Amino acid sequence: MGGVKNIECQQIMMLAAKNDVADPGVRTIDLPIEGMTCASCVGRVERALRKVPGVRAANVNLATERAAIEGDERADRGALVAAIQSAGYHVPTSTVELGIEGMTCASCVGRVERALAMVPGVEQASVNLATERATVRGAADRAALIAAIGRAGYSARALGATGASDEEAAGRKEEERRGLRRDLIVAAALALPVFLLEMGAHLIPGVHMLVARTIGVQTSWYIQFALTALVLLGPGFRFYRKGIPALLRLAPDMNSLVAVGTLAAFAYSLVATFAADRLPAGTVNVYYEASAVIVVLVLLGRYLEARAKGRTSEAIKRLVGLQPRTARVLRDGVPVDMPIADVVAGDLVEVRPGERIPVDGAVVEGESFVDESMITGEPIPVAKRTGAALVGGTVNQTGALAFRATAVGEATMLSQIIRMVEQAQGAKLPIQALVDRVTLWFVPAVMAAAALTFAAWLAFGPSPALTYALVNAVSVLIIACPCAMGLATPTAIMVGTGRGAELGILFRKGEALQLLKDAQVVALDKTGTLTEGRPTLTDLVLTPGFERGHVLGRIAAVEDKSEHPIARAIVAAAREEGVVLPTATAFSSATGLGVEAEVEGERVQVGADRYMRDIGLDPGVFAKEAARLGAEGKSPLYAAIGGRLAAVIAVADPVKQSTPAAIAALHALGLKVAMITGDNRRTAEAIADPLGIDAVVAEVLPQGKVDAIRRLKAEHGRVAFVGDGINDAPALAEADVGIAVGTGTDIAIEAADIVLMSGQLNGVSTAIALSRATIGNIRQNLFWAFAYNVALIPVAAGVLWPISGVLLSPVLAAGAMALSSVFVLGNALRLRRAGGLAAAERA
Repeated sequence: MGGVKNIECQQIMMLAAKNDVADPGVRTIDLPIEGMTCASCVGRVERALRKVPGVRAANVNLATERAAIEGDERADRGALVAAIQSAGYHVPTSTVELGIEGMTCASCVGRVERALAMVPGVEQASVNLATERATVRGAADRAALIAAIGRAGYSARALGATGASDEEAAGRKEEERRGLRRDLIVAAALALPVFLLEMGAHLIPGVHMLVARTIGVQTSWYIQFALTALVLLGPGFRFYRKGIPALLRLAPDMNSLVAVGTLAAFAYSLVATFAADRLPAGTVNVYYEASAVIVVLVLLGRYLEARAKGRTSEAIKRLVGLQPRTARVLRDGVPVDMPIADVVAGDLVEVRPGERIPVDGAVVEGESFVDESMITGEPIPVAKRTGAALVGGTVNQTGALAFRATAVGEATMLSQIIRMVEQAQGAKLPIQALVDRVTLWFVPAVMAAAALTFAAWLAFGPSPALTYALVNAVSVLIIACPCAMGLATPTAIMVGTGRGAELGILFRKGEALQLLKDAQVVALDKTGTLTEGRPTLTDLVLTPGFERGHVLGRIAAVEDKSEHPIARAIVAAAREEGVVLPTATAFSSATGLGVEAEVEGERVQVGADRYMRDIGLDPGVFAKEAARLGAEGKSPLYAAIGGRLAAVIAVADPVKQSTPAAIAALHALGLKVAMITGDNRRTAEAIADPLGIDAVVAEVLPQGKVDAIRRLKAEHGRVAFVGDGINDAPALAEADVGIAVGTGTDIAIEAADIVLMSGQLNGVSTAIALSRATIGNIRQNLFWAFAYNVALIPVAAGVLWPISGVLLSPVLAAGAMALSSVFVLGNALRLRRAGGLAAAERA
């Protein structure tokens, strides 16, 4: 029996081993699942998954909330997601960033987006020509997305959380620029003799005679053929390598236009050179110079585009460059220089004067001033001492600091800013929808127009009709490149959002750049937005015979026993003025009225007017001052020392120094300004009236702020809301554009579309001006791109010939095509120049 058991065990082991051999047709798909609460949920999901065709096994883990599914090629990810959702659970969507290579025009963008949209599980796909990136939202597999892009004729790579390695991406773009420059130089050197031989003979009769007497016309054609063939097979081969396959897939792009146009001219010239008898009489001519020079001019346009594209992303490069490569970390009390990637939260880091702070942290030793302009846009250095927060990438100026690292790597503020800017630069604005619809069919329409042009000239053109038909069809193909359309919007977005980052204005969502332009009302939270956000001693009026330092020191000594915010403000004011606080004893409090204590033998009492009357003192001597404070929305407090009324004081949340100018700037932009606050109406109006605020909504809870935003939208149109607190998050989300003050809470910042890193309200008017300038720039670009094509395609087709005898040479068409893209890029780059900034701030 034991032997039988051993044989059975061996058979079982052999079967198990056989089953363990990897089946090349089996793949594992991992999916996150939300909504499961118990073991029955697990069973329900597993049963739903096993019903999907192609699934061999499904294992769901309740603890990790993930499903591991084994299946063959029939196990479609989209079907698996649908099965989970039909069972009553949810597969959370994720956002995948992909770098794409090979796109050259707007039609490429549309083609890649269509390919991605067809992948199961994709909810939304957005492709940006300027950044050469795709942002895909949904539950689709990354490998499936890359494969779909490959089938569309382009190559893709996965990007990390903040994109690919910046050095790797920069190196790849620099290599592309060098390659284009090399090809341009080679093509120009080969095409110049062709141009001189052919066009020189046409333009200057003496050149034609010289060629005929020396080498002969036929030999001249042989030379042109050889040189042009080198241009097309060398530098120009890139157009055929991409354009011909795209044409065969019935998805032509800009490369297809150039390939068909140059090949048509070259093939016609080839027949004229080596088989002239096959052509009708009077049509024997060569157009080698058109093919060669078109390649040169298109390469020139591509090279200039590559250089300009590099400049559009300089804001990101500068931000990345702010991150130091190394940090000086104390390990066992010894400073060690190490790569920034090796620093961990909790490390003690040293930074000397003039050095950049490597990571975020909090000062534990030393005092210094730190230049934080790269984060806030504010040029004035900020004093730092023990406990102060430091931001990685900012510059330490005067003193040595030791600080504890609190955030490293992707968690630092600089990394988050870079990620925000990248996301905004890759966004598509609503204005782009029209461009996408047009360019999707633009290239096929151009090829149809070229075919129609060829047929019309061949049927109705003058002799030699075939020559005219060829020349005009090639001109139509070359001039109609949709590059300018594809670059019009994304380049302006890249420059505009990058410039905003330099000014301390972060557009977290790209569409906010367009929506902000049309804002009619700017609604503002009060506390922390219009005001400093913390109570401060604003008034201290003394009775004759008392000295400020003496009174303030005794009041602060009493209030130091209390944790009330007003008490904290009085103590902070005394310490800021250098007043030494004496010791207070016998402290007592009358709830809601006042406090008292013994200070250096004197009884000190602080409270409201009723409290003063209760202890037998008349606050009426300060009636004039109390009335003034009340009109300013402040509540006066009184102080008595040694049984005598010594002072009236007021603590309030003061208006920021930059607020009046910021409100005036918003009014200058033609905007209405509203204030929405939870404070009482009297205090709110006391702040709003001097500032010239148009409308005040007071005494509202967070939901009341949302309702107020809705009313403003109904009455006035688009509303931008500015806030900084947790209670502002719902209103920030409800507004058409939410603007968070960067010194506020993380929750408010997450709910906002735009973040003002400086914490100053004047950033709102700058953001609106930048929005208007950027959208104006986009409209200029789009007008140029569309108007250019609308105007010049008919000219290239020859509509002016019957009127004036004017035809557009294919060479001139190639030059005009290159010029259109360069114009659009150059126009967008105006936004980053100092003059462009001044114009934006005045707009």
